[in-house]
Amino acid sequence: MAQSEPLLLMEGITKTFPGVLALQGASLRVGRGEVHALVGQNGAGKSTMIKILTGAYRRDAGSIIFDGQAVDFQSPQQAQSQGVSTIYQEVNLVPFRSVSENIFMGREPRRFGLIDWRRMNAEASTILERFGIRVDVTQPLLQLNVAVQQMVAIARAVSFRSKLVIMDEPTSSLDEREVATLFDVIRQLKQEGVSVIFVSHRLDELYAVCDRVTIMRDGQTVDDKPMAGITKLELVARMLGKELGEVRRLGTTGFVTATHQAKQELLTAHGLQSGHKLHGVDLDVRAGEIVGLAGLLGSGRTEVARAIFGADPIDAGEIQMDGAEVVFKSPADAINAGIGFCSEDRKTEGIIPYMSVRENLTLALLPVLARNGIVARDKQQAIVEQFIKRLGIKTAGPDQKIRELSGGNQQKVLLARWLCLNPRLLILDEPTRGIDVGAKGEIQSLINELAEGGLGVLMISSELEELTEGCDRVVVLRDGQAVAELAHADLSEDAIMTAMAHGAESTTDQQVGRHGEA
Repeated sequence: MAQSEPLLLMEGITKTFPGVLALQGASLRVGRGEVHALVGQNGAGKSTMIKILTGAYRRDAGSIIFDGQAVDFQSPQQAQSQGVSTIYQEVNLVPFRSVSENIFMGREPRRFGLIDWRRMNAEASTILERFGIRVDVTQPLLQLNVAVQQMVAIARAVSFRSKLVIMDEPTSSLDEREVATLFDVIRQLKQEGVSVIFVSHRLDELYAVCDRVTIMRDGQTVDDKPMAGITKLELVARMLGKELGEVRRLGTTGFVTATHQAKQELLTAHGLQSGHKLHGVDLDVRAGEIVGLAGLLGSGRTEVARAIFGADPIDAGEIQMDGAEVVFKSPADAINAGIGFCSEDRKTEGIIPYMSVRENLTLALLPVLARNGIVARDKQQAIVEQFIKRLGIKTAGPDQKIRELSGGNQQKVLLARWLCLNPRLLILDEPTRGIDVGAKGEIQSLINELAEGGLGVLMISSELEELTEGCDRVVVLRDGQAVAELAHADLSEDAIMTAMAHGAESTTDQQVGRHGEA
C-alpha cells in the first residue's frame, strides 16, 4: 500500500432520516499520519458522517475505503477492533466503575482466566501519566471532575493503538493546561503514524494542530484544503455560506458587540458560602443587563449558579430579589420567583433525549398547562409552534425526538423551555459550548434581544472573547471567591486573564497604568 494513498476515503455518502436529508454525496479524505479538521455548522452533517464511518448509522449510498480495504462496519465495536477509535464530546463511560476499569473495559488483562488487577491498574496509571494525569485509578470515575473524566475517555481511545482516532469536541471540558497536554499527545500520535480527525468549533485549536480541513455545509462537503491555505474569516465564510465581507463585519465570534441600559436591581447575592466550593461570593444582576461569570475550571462558576437557583444548599450568605431576602430551598422555588437555568451539561442535565421537541420545550410549563393531570394539548402545541418560529429551531416537526437535532437546535429548545415561562432572570451556563459559529451568533443575538427587553442574564462562559463582546460586566471568580469585577469599558481578554491569575489588585494596577497615575 503506497504511503501517498489516504488512510480513509469516504465518497458519495448519502443518508436520509424521516423528513431530513442529512448527507448528500458527502466526501472525506484523511491522509496517513495526518491531523484532519472536520468543521461545519451544527446540522452540517459532521456527526452523521462520523457515525456512518464507525457503524453507528447505516449509509444509504456511497463507499468507504479504510487502510486500502472497502469497509462497512456494523457497529462502533467492530470499527474499534479494526483500528478506528472515537472520543465523543459527552463522556461515554461508566461512572460507578473505577478509572482503570473504564480504560480497559472489554479487554481487561487476565491471568489464569481472572482479571489481573495489579497489571491493569499499573497500565492505566502509565497511560494517564502520558497525559499528565496522576490519580488513584482504583477510585470510581464519578469522583473525578468532568475535565479528568474527559481525559480518561481520551486515554481509553488512544490506548487501543488505533490507526485512526476521531476526536469530537475533545476540549470542551478541558482547561488551557489540559488542552496543551492533549495537543502534545496528538502531535505524538502523528509522529507514530496515527491519523486524527479533529472536530472543534474553536478555530484557534484547528490552526494549532491540524494539517488539513474538510468543510461541510447542509450535508455536503464544500471544501478540502490545507489549514495554511485558508484564513479564519474564509473558513467561517465557507461554513456559513456567506460572503467574506459580511463575515468580516461580524468577526469570527459571529455576533456584534452590544451594550444594554441596566434598569432596577433584580438579584443581589451577598457572602454566598457552600461547602468547600464557595467562600463568600458577592454579585448582582440588574434587569436588562448581561453579567458574565469568568474563572478557570474549579473556580466556582457553576456552583454560584446552582446556589442561586436553589439546586445546592447555601451554608451562609443571602440572596435578594427586588431588595427583599429570598430563600430558595429547591429549584422549584427559584422558578416560581422568575428564574430560569440552562445548565452546562446539555446532554445529562438538559434534554430528555428520547422525548420530543414538544415535550422537552414545555417541560417546565407543565404545571401551568395541566389540569387534573391532563395536559391541554392545544395550548401546548400553540406555545411550541410559537417558539420554534421565534427562535428559528430547525426541526422536522414538534414530535421529532430532540436527540435527532443538532447541538445548536437542542440549545434553542432549552432556551425556549425557560422563555415560555416569561422569566425575569435567566442563568446560562456555557450556552454556546459545542455550538458552531452560526448558531452562536443566533443565540447571542437572542440573548441581546432578551436583555434589551428587560430580562436579566447571568452568563457563564469559558470563552473570553464571548464574555468581552457579549457582556455588560464580568465578575471574575477564583477558588470560590469573586476576585474582580470589570465594567464594560475595562473589559478585555487580557484584563480577565490577569484577574483570574492575580485578582482585583492586579486588575486595578492594570487600569491605573491604562488611565494614568493619579
